[in-house]
Amino acid sequence: MKTIEINGLMRTNMSKQEVKTLRDGEMVPCVLYGGEEQVHFSTDLSSFKGLVYTPDVHMVNLSVDGKHYQCIIQDVQYHPVTDVIIHADFIMVFDNKPVTMSIPVKLTGASEGVKMGGKLVTKYRRLKVNALPANLPDFITVDISSMKIGDAIRVRDLSLNDVTLLESPTNVIVSVNMTRNVSAEAAEASKK
Repeated sequence: MKTIEINGLMRTNMSKQEVKTLRDGEMVPCVLYGGEEQVHFSTDLSSFKGLVYTPDVHMVNLSVDGKHYQCIIQDVQYHPVTDVIIHADFIMVFDNKPVTMSIPVKLTGASEGVKMGGKLVTKYRRLKVNALPANLPDFITVDISSMKIGDAIRVRDLSLNDVTLLESPTNVIVSVNMTRNVSAEAAEASKK
C-alpha cells in the first residue's frame, strides 16, 4: 500500500479562537485516535492534496513534533459552502490489528457484452474490507472481459487472499445491461 508523509504541530490550546486562527492560516486541526491518548495537532491544508483528492488509498506516516505514528485517515469534514477541509480524524494502525478501509475497485479487460452494444454499469467504485495493514491491497481488480449482456459480478464472486470483504455478498459490483439499440435489433431479428 502506498504511503504519504504528513508533518504536524502539536496543539495545546483547544479554544474556538485558536481553531479559527489555524483555519485562517490554511492549517487544518486534526486528532489522532487509537493510541494511549488522543493527539491533537494541526497540519498544512496542502498536506491533504495527495491524501484526500485522489482515488488511491494511502497509509500515513505522521510526524508530530518529532514523534512518529503510522495511521490512516478516518474522517474528513468540509466547510459547507467552500468545500475546504476544516477538520480531519486519523486512526493509529498497528501491524497486529486488522484495519477497516474502503479500497478502490479497478476494472480490467474489455467486456464482450459492451462490444456487442451493451452498457457497462459500475455500482461500486470502492469496497469496504478488513485486513492486517500489511495485507491491504492498493486496489481490488475485477476482470470484466468474459461478461456478456445481462451478466453481473457480485461481491461473492471475488476472492482475495488474507482480506475480508465487508459488503453484502449479493451486492452487484459491475453489470452489463441491455441498451435500447440492442433490444431493438433483437426484436428485428426475431421478426425475420
